[in-house]
Amino acid sequence: QVQLVASGGGLVQAGGSLRLSCAASGRTFSRYDMGWFRQAPGKEREFVAAITWSGGSTDYADSVKGRFAISRDNAKNTVSLQMNSLKPEDTAVYYCASRAGNWAIATRVENEYNYWGQGTQVTVSS
Repeated sequence: QVQLVASGGGLVQAGGSLRLSCAASGRTFSRYDMGWFRQAPGKEREFVAAITWSGGSTDYADSVKGRFAISRDNAKNTVSLQMNSLKPEDTAVYYCASRAGNWAIATRVENEYNYWGQGTQVTVSS
């Protein structure tokens, strides 16, 4: 089992940057693919970015491609999401999630993720 704790959210002006981190417990972090999802008020949760266990495959939602970057450090059991050029529509609660197994391709399918963190609020003001 993996426990995930997301942090790094906050209030930022449009055009600014934030870096989210997700710390995972357990010694088997490298056996999990990781993903970031977000949920804005009144909307369904949506995929943001994902990375495989090795970092060899990443995937991004079209809305964040070129602005966000996902990375991981298996030695530190962390996955990060660097968010640049933030827009008001990026405002949401951001969740990290893990997917058991060493897959070759990152997935954006939400129900393939087994464990979820508690979420961190990102608010982008215009």
